[in-house]
Amino acid sequence: MNDIIKSLEAENSERRNSFPTFKAGDTVNVHVKITEGNKERIQQFQGTVIQRRHPNTNGETFTVRKVSNGIGIERIFPLLSPSIEKVELVRQGKVRRARLYYLRGRQGKAARIKEKL
Repeated sequence: MNDIIKSLEAENSERRNSFPTFKAGDTVNVHVKITEGNKERIQQFQGTVIQRRHPNTNGETFTVRKVSNGIGIERIFPLLSPSIEKVELVRQGKVRRARLYYLRGRQGKAARIKEKL
């Protein structure tokens, strides 16, 4: 039983290392596989990372928020999901918190995050 778990963890650690290191406040571009009928395509979801949950575990997730046509859209991605093709780090944000829930109540310039230099 332990051998099976160890082999899965080793496999997942390889996949985890293929993603760039990102944290809350960073802007990422997530390439997600979308299946429509029998066709499969890749859709990009670019936004700000609001949180990362359960870091360094197999159940790790991260939440990405973007504003489209004035409407805020949040999407939760499991990091080790087979539907995630790749994650690109667009820019690093300078924040002092691990959870950026306060962005939900902000619009326009107030919702901007400074870029880390």
